[in-house]
Amino acid sequence: MNKKLVSLLLILLFSCAACTGLTPEPTPEPDAEHPLNTAPFVTKPIKKMHPFASGELIKKLSENKSKSYMMGPGDVLSIKVWRRPELNNEFMVVSPDGTISVSRIGIISVKGRTVQEVTDEITEKFSRLYERPEINITLSEFHNNKAFVLGRVVKPGVVNFPGDGTLLEALALAGGLPYHGKETFLTKCAIIRGNDMVIWIDLTELLQNGNMALNAAIYNNDVIFIPASEEALIYVMGEVVKPGALPLRQGVSLVQAIMMAGGFTKHAKLTEVYLIRPGQPQGVVRQVDLRNMLDHAQFAQNFALQDEDIIYISPKSLHRFNYIMEELLPAFRVLFLTTSAFKDYGVIAPAQ
Repeated sequence: MNKKLVSLLLILLFSCAACTGLTPEPTPEPDAEHPLNTAPFVTKPIKKMHPFASGELIKKLSENKSKSYMMGPGDVLSIKVWRRPELNNEFMVVSPDGTISVSRIGIISVKGRTVQEVTDEITEKFSRLYERPEINITLSEFHNNKAFVLGRVVKPGVVNFPGDGTLLEALALAGGLPYHGKETFLTKCAIIRGNDMVIWIDLTELLQNGNMALNAAIYNNDVIFIPASEEALIYVMGEVVKPGALPLRQGVSLVQAIMMAGGFTKHAKLTEVYLIRPGQPQGVVRQVDLRNMLDHAQFAQNFALQDEDIIYISPKSLHRFNYIMEELLPAFRVLFLTTSAFKDYGVIAPAQ
């Protein structure tokens, strides 16, 4: 028996069984003629795709960004009530759960809300106690206009924007791109937004040719990842602890990639795991029953991964897997994994 595979299976079962209700069943020991092997997921050879988003698409995504600042944990604000100094609240720090405590009112949630929205709520509640109160809220420290810049930059980590954040500003705040010698070229970066979006940017076109249409707006909590051009990547999205891009090492399988992403969450629907392999003229999707794999040690679907493979673990509330790629056919540009996307591309291959 493959000792590494058995060890990986035991770690996965003991760490996740309690929260997901897995019920593994013992199986007979395989004989020498039928060892446990990682099965390949083979597709026809395809031409390497150009993964970059267009300037028009980046403009469309940037226009969707709210122009109003959304408050959140760590922000510092002051509340003043005209002619009622006893009600003033100076230098209030928004708690980790996104709330503040206001005199005579109590707990107010401010996370993901604008100053005007919070002002209106406090005014309405004070109006029950005082006649025509005038409320003024000012922010003195902003901590929810940030991004995480990772990979090949001088100072990887968190960057905070004093205004509307852009990709160029994030790279500058992270110290810029380092020089690693002629053998390494930093030609691209990925903006990972939430659990279900990856946007690839052509850094050569942006930085060397000055195409400012590619200077994408950065949303709060975006992850900007800059790989070296020779690095192969896979993407683990959906209901995993740490969704995002991972370096592809030789021989990595689907189960190993999920574990590298922190394992699946308690909201994961293990019967609906999808392996998406981009291709031309269209990609291929395999549905994997991870629960059956773990319960019965059926590892025929534990596919070996390739460069740019995408693993998506559905939430329990998802009734059908749908996905959109900007100009999906033929090019892989921006990935959306949603429940309200185009419904029938005919690219979902049956489980095998």
